[in-house]
Amino acid sequence: MRSAMEANASIRPSFSARRRWAHWTRVAVGGLSVLALVVMVNYLAQRHPVRWFVSPEAETRLSPQTRAVLETITNEVRVTVFYDREDPFYPTVTALLREYQLANPRIQVRSVDYLREAGAAQQVFAEYQLAGATNKNLILFDCQGRVMRVDGRALTQYTFDQVKGGAEPEFVRRPVAFYGERAFTAALLAVTQTRPLRAYFLAGHEEHDPESNHETVGYQKFAGLLRQNCIVPATLSLEGTNTVPDDCHLLIVAGPLRPIPAETLEKLEHYLQQGGRLLVLLNSYGLSRSSGLESLLARWGVEVSLWPVVDRANTVTGQDIKVLRFGQHPVVRPLTEGGTPAALHLWRPRAVGRLAAAVATAGSVTVSELFYSGERSTLLGAGAGTPSAFPLAVAVEKGAVPGVVTERGTTRMVVVGDSFFLANQLIESVHNADFGAHAVNWLLDRGFLLHQVGPRPVREFRVTLSAQQMRVLQWILLAGMPGGLLLVGGLIWWRRRN
Repeated sequence: MRSAMEANASIRPSFSARRRWAHWTRVAVGGLSVLALVVMVNYLAQRHPVRWFVSPEAETRLSPQTRAVLETITNEVRVTVFYDREDPFYPTVTALLREYQLANPRIQVRSVDYLREAGAAQQVFAEYQLAGATNKNLILFDCQGRVMRVDGRALTQYTFDQVKGGAEPEFVRRPVAFYGERAFTAALLAVTQTRPLRAYFLAGHEEHDPESNHETVGYQKFAGLLRQNCIVPATLSLEGTNTVPDDCHLLIVAGPLRPIPAETLEKLEHYLQQGGRLLVLLNSYGLSRSSGLESLLARWGVEVSLWPVVDRANTVTGQDIKVLRFGQHPVVRPLTEGGTPAALHLWRPRAVGRLAAAVATAGSVTVSELFYSGERSTLLGAGAGTPSAFPLAVAVEKGAVPGVVTERGTTRMVVVGDSFFLANQLIESVHNADFGAHAVNWLLDRGFLLHQVGPRPVREFRVTLSAQQMRVLQWILLAGMPGGLLLVGGLIWWRRRN
């Protein structure tokens, strides 16, 4: 009896009440600390998101231009991806739009598969008045009733690779570039702008026609470039009593062949004095008859040569010039930012530079040279001369004069010694289209668009296996992997049994 009582007396609880309460207090405090850390981490992650891409193929970083556009959007924008989810580029489209949404939460993205979601597809058809079998694989941007459609089938550039030779060769279409970001950013600009910008092409002096699809002299593609930048192109005649309209945000003089009358030049001068924006593209084929622009430009500190520039070291035909040397002006800086080699392709350009006799005064005109020919260039028809580099384009800006308020703002002008480089054929050469877009956006004071939005390359990986390698791969997949799992499971069972 005594031994049992002594045994019971020796059995004591391992924790006193005080120690148990201390233990549970520590557990509670630890749990609350973990919960607080989770909440703080999520709060910081939401306010300051940082993302890493595990592979270059998954990377969909937005360009500085797109991010600048997204920062200006304050209205709600609905984006509907009306797409077949089995399309090979559907993941690329949605991943890119996801980046837009993460950069600006006002952009809401939804996906509708028109093949598998019949009810939702009918609602989209009715809401956006879509009809016909061609309205497929669309991306619809909607902001307060302004709708922009982007055709998903036009976002990818393809090339054709020959897979079989002989009398009947076979080709396969292979994607090489994806232009989604350029199209999506332009669509966002189009639907978020309440007042469209207008660019007028001066007409009546044999200028390039913005509606012509002629390969060498038509300007249809340049007009399309303006539309991509949400600018509405139109033509304008200044004959008679016509003046530059109030809704003219940009006036373009594209390579006149006939002389411009004095009264028209006076209207152009008045437009510039009131803060106008002017893009002048000269034409060397009209040199036998002066266009009249030379004297107007001289009053603004710009000198234009009578003869085209010849650069034997940077030419293919003897009349064209490949421009490789650029200045530091905002118009051309995007072409060379990041150390990327840039080039322009011009046709018989005239020298356009800063007038040597121009005197800088307070509030006067600033003339900046944009790009140059090679160091061994000469002027055609001007004798031998001393070879040198000639400026081929300038940017002109007149600062605000104290006490003087202009109707349109600060005067800006870009003058290029060639007009053919923006025609339908050459505009697609090297960086001609990029320069045209940058010049227009600088003239319109849209500095947030002075960045490049290039295509995203499409990379494909092809694995070629022989018949024996295919058999080995089949055995590995069908027998090796399941057999390995069975073997591991059997070893575990045998060890536990013993």
